[in-house]
Amino acid sequence: MSNTVDDQAARPESGRAGRGKTALVSVLILLAGVALMVLIFETEPTATRGDVARETAMLVEVRSAERGRFTPVIEVMGRVVPAREVTLQPRVSGRVIELAEAFEPGGRVAEGTALLRIDPADYEAALRQRRSELAQARADLELEQGRQAVAEQDFELLGEELDEGNRHLVLRQPQLKQARARVDFAEAALRRAELDLQRTRISAPFDAQILSRDVATGSQVSTGDSLARLVATDRYWVSASVPLSQLRWLRWLRFAERDGEEGAPVTLRHEAAWGPSRSRQGRLQRLVGELDANARLARVLVSVEDPLALQSEAGAPSLILGAFVRTAIEGRALDDVVRLDRDLLRREDTVWVMEDGALDIRDVTVLLRDNDYVYLSDGLDQGDQVVATDLATVVDGAALRLEDVAGAETME
Repeated sequence: MSNTVDDQAARPESGRAGRGKTALVSVLILLAGVALMVLIFETEPTATRGDVARETAMLVEVRSAERGRFTPVIEVMGRVVPAREVTLQPRVSGRVIELAEAFEPGGRVAEGTALLRIDPADYEAALRQRRSELAQARADLELEQGRQAVAEQDFELLGEELDEGNRHLVLRQPQLKQARARVDFAEAALRRAELDLQRTRISAPFDAQILSRDVATGSQVSTGDSLARLVATDRYWVSASVPLSQLRWLRWLRFAERDGEEGAPVTLRHEAAWGPSRSRQGRLQRLVGELDANARLARVLVSVEDPLALQSEAGAPSLILGAFVRTAIEGRALDDVVRLDRDLLRREDTVWVMEDGALDIRDVTVLLRDNDYVYLSDGLDQGDQVVATDLATVVDGAALRLEDVAGAETME
């Protein structure tokens, strides 16, 4: 009984001791937190005026403007087309009896080469007939001339006086004119028969390549039928399309037809067929005075001599009809201009310039644009520092800074 009473008396004392320890631990934790906060505030860095200035000035890259003499290059796409193309047609009818060995698609022939022959038998017979008719007409003329001579002698022996009209009849002048007319007609018919016989032999009208052939040995052809399609091999054209936005720049190009001189140099590239390092040269020929009906683009013609590289140096690539090629047209040289990359020209023809550590938005005069550059006549001077960085905030007079070679940021 006494043990139970003692246990009950000891329990309150142990509970009070536990609560005291908990309170002590809580106080220690609170004191540690306060000490940590004080330490953080005491060690916070202090902002200086120089740091604020460094953060507000925008870091940029610049390029020096260079004024001088430059040659613009306008690059467009062009399509290779024949400068001369004919559809070969016979001028006489008949059966094809012979074809030249080179007269097949892809074959190349020289001017005057016989391509095919039409059976000449009928035309040879007609020629003999016309020759006979001419001989008969000439004989009739000689007879009539003899009759006229006899009539003149008889008239002189009679010694009669006749008016001009009767004299004309008595001396057989109408009959003589008829005989001479028959001779002229027979001569013309003979000439026509000779031409028809010559036309049974069809030749190449110029140095050409055969694109297609529509007949074979034994074919029956008539006047106007298509025999073959030929293109000249001495020159091709590249028909280049120029956007309307670039038409005003064409005045800086040299056209052979317009200027009466050698056209502007043109470099042609076809990477897919020739590779990136090979090219062909041409000359700007003329501006076609009509817009393309589908794309609404202006067209210029570039002349390319020896397009199949038959007489060029070894390794020169050949042009393929219908191929699309990159066409770089060299313009006239521009004097006293500033040339800039196109992406450095900003909206409304302005340029950003760094001057005395601040942004200066300059209005410039664009003289010409090509695919890579703009050419400025006014607004920039030699050595001006053009901002090449795209800025998030564009305000005239905004502070700018550069990065030196060592990587340290500096204020200008």
